[in-house]
Amino acid sequence: MSQEAEATRTESIEPSSESIVGVRFNPVGKVYHFSAGDHPELREGDLVVVTTSRGQQIGQVAVVGPLESTDIEGRLKPVDRRATGRDLAIRKYWESRELQVLITARELNAEVGLPIKLVKAEYSFDGKQLTFMYSAEERRETKALRQRLSRAFRARIEMRQIGPRDVAKILGGYGACGGPRCCSTFLTEFSPISIRMAKAQGVSLNPSEITGMCGRLRCCLIYEYEQYVAARKHLPKKGKRVGTTFGEGKVISLFPLKETALVDLGDRRVEVHREDIIPLDEWRALQEKAAEECGHGANCTCGRKQPASKSKPPKNESQPSEPQELTPGEQAGAEQRQTDSSSRRRRRRRRKK
Repeated sequence: MSQEAEATRTESIEPSSESIVGVRFNPVGKVYHFSAGDHPELREGDLVVVTTSRGQQIGQVAVVGPLESTDIEGRLKPVDRRATGRDLAIRKYWESRELQVLITARELNAEVGLPIKLVKAEYSFDGKQLTFMYSAEERRETKALRQRLSRAFRARIEMRQIGPRDVAKILGGYGACGGPRCCSTFLTEFSPISIRMAKAQGVSLNPSEITGMCGRLRCCLIYEYEQYVAARKHLPKKGKRVGTTFGEGKVISLFPLKETALVDLGDRRVEVHREDIIPLDEWRALQEKAAEECGHGANCTCGRKQPASKSKPPKNESQPSEPQELTPGEQAGAEQRQTDSSSRRRRRRRRKK
């Protein structure tokens, strides 16, 4: 957390969404919130004087409430007053001395022999505190240098170690793309960057291609990372066998933002849109699964083949049919025919005797 955020003040006010302003101390810096209950007339762009751990500072109003209560933690420090012409003249005076102070501090550091690089000197608004930003490969004890600086400039000295990205932001300049560095133009915070982001976008892993002037991975690697990840979900992986309208081939390269893939057909290479690509492995697996029998019943919609129905074997025509129910008339006729047949069989047996 920066020194502005660490600022403490004996008088604090509970945050109110109707009397909160966001103040920025640097053109490309974080916004810190203050209570403006005594100054409801403040608008964006106004210059104000506030008290921080570095003494009084002049900042510019970047945001005027209301804000969500979840965006603010704890009690807010109040705005002292609107900056006057005299305040701006005082700040201009101390700013004009910062370059010469930095040169003198580097000479004193050369005498002390500390392996650090002094990057910037910054006075507070009232000139009572002088902050030196420096970079070093590891933490160093700066007590001896701080004492000599205090005697030379008669101010309270603060030594703050910063990282390579903060150094690049302070120095400014141009990036590898030929334009002004993002960190010194519009980036108020540094996002974590990983090598995975470069791989997802197909960027060469050559250090000269992915590192910035600060020696760290370029901040711009995160700008389109989410779009590349979302686009790759709809494309096959490199090396996969796929089917296309031109025939079967192997994916050798992807163009996520164009939603196309370069496919090697053996005799030629074609660029195919994702809607015209059929992943063969998945397609064959679905075919095999669809060929299996489904055991979830006839109403299942999984797409598998329904098992054959187990019907009863056909009746044998030689087997006697089941007796049918007869009407009373038909039953009487059947009994009479049975009686006549029995009588004829008895007569035939008597003749044989």
